[in-house]
Amino acid sequence: MSGPTDGGIAIDPLELSVLAHGVAMIAEEMGAVLVRSALSPNIRERRDASAALFDAQGRMIAQAAHIPVHLGAMPEAVAAVRAREPRPGDVFLLNDPYHGGSHLPDLTLVEVVEVDGAVGGYTAVRAHHADVGGMSPGSMPQGATELVQEGIIIPPVRLVRGGVLNEEILALLLANVRTPDERRGDLGAQLAACAAGASGWRALAARLGPPKLAAACDALLDYAERRVRARLASFEGRTGRATDRLEGDGVTDADIPVVVALTVRDHSLVLDFTGSAPQVAGNVNCPAAVTRAAAVFALRTLLDDDVPTNDGIARAITLVLPHRSAINAAWPAAVAAGNVEMSQRVADTILAALGDAGVEVAAQGQGTMNNVTFGGVGWTFYETLGGGQGASPGGPGPSAVHVGMSNTLNTPVEALERSTPLRVDRYALRERSGGAGVHAGGDGVVRAYRATAACTVTLLTERRRHAPRGVHGGEPGEVGRNLLNGAPLPAKCRRTLVAGDVVTIETPGGGGYGSP
Repeated sequence: MSGPTDGGIAIDPLELSVLAHGVAMIAEEMGAVLVRSALSPNIRERRDASAALFDAQGRMIAQAAHIPVHLGAMPEAVAAVRAREPRPGDVFLLNDPYHGGSHLPDLTLVEVVEVDGAVGGYTAVRAHHADVGGMSPGSMPQGATELVQEGIIIPPVRLVRGGVLNEEILALLLANVRTPDERRGDLGAQLAACAAGASGWRALAARLGPPKLAAACDALLDYAERRVRARLASFEGRTGRATDRLEGDGVTDADIPVVVALTVRDHSLVLDFTGSAPQVAGNVNCPAAVTRAAAVFALRTLLDDDVPTNDGIARAITLVLPHRSAINAAWPAAVAAGNVEMSQRVADTILAALGDAGVEVAAQGQGTMNNVTFGGVGWTFYETLGGGQGASPGGPGPSAVHVGMSNTLNTPVEALERSTPLRVDRYALRERSGGAGVHAGGDGVVRAYRATAACTVTLLTERRRHAPRGVHGGEPGEVGRNLLNGAPLPAKCRRTLVAGDVVTIETPGGGGYGSP
């Protein structure tokens, strides 16, 4: 796996294997501390959060098996923190999509880990908070046209300075959200998770010594890069192209194209997004970090499970992103739906381009996170819903799962009903919604919410017009549907509810594989 590094310290292959699993377990421990300590159902039950570990140079060394759109973009957060002259014992808070964040509800904490009196590494935790202010409860507004409408914007600031919590920064944040007690509790869980990671990293440094730990990090990143480039070598010279689209931006219903031309050159994956839509008025834009996360995810799907997931993978990717485009947004563009929906479409389009290049890929999954946000006086609730995964040569697609850039659980009905004035009338498989084929696509789900008090609901959904595609003659999956008291709702909308109103979401099925 590795020989002597530039510093002359040899890393034994067995040592490197042990290290790879060791750092991954530190990240997993961070995630476990977070979900067991959080207050909100979205983090505690759905696990809409991610944890990662970085070395002293700000390179991602390991991540927990959490959410691709969080993890692929988190190196940008650590880079933004490193630009602020961090000191050991500091913990930075941020959510600004143009300074290391993804979208505003994703509050990120980055702890600067002290090793022998110096900066020895970083721990990072990103979690989706159920409200961070803005124009509608839940901070996932339909129709937002500026970032400031979506919630409080936090550039990298020291929430903890030298080990001391900055109560004034915390008070400023909590004064701008609808559910301050829940936010305080979830931030406390994130602080605990960062501290657990820092403790694990210091223990590792104490066992190996900082010079050997640094050499081992170099070797681990180099190993991942070699594995990726070896995989890409089997596709050297291939090209592919694909086009897909989002179904409106929340302001208009006009399709928003995503275009990618793919080339495998010099054992690297080159992705050129020229031709994709310019920046749009609504909030389906995404910053470059989210597009990069989708590219890392798509490439990771081609690799064996034993390849460590770290910054070595991203080294093999080259992106060409049009300036001020929907997949490379610039301030002050709104981005709440870009993180959750545009990320899905970018991943879908890259995978389709790989298929066009002759790489065996699965049929398309549901291609949406089906974002559902409710809110009323003193409470908010947010969740995403699973659907059908695409079928593959290996078999039918799984049903009722989160696909693509999402990897969360569902919210248990009991937890939802205990914490909100909502009742779930129905939660079931959407039978026969997967596309037919030699292997059928997975089925979506049906989830019906009954309001027991006045509130609002905001929907940010996709694949309501354009179905997930099958491959090799497989049939497409069924498109999704949104209903209010049985009447159709748009893919992206906000509605005021009264007690007794029922919102039903029918999520898309996955595409089929092979001619049926």
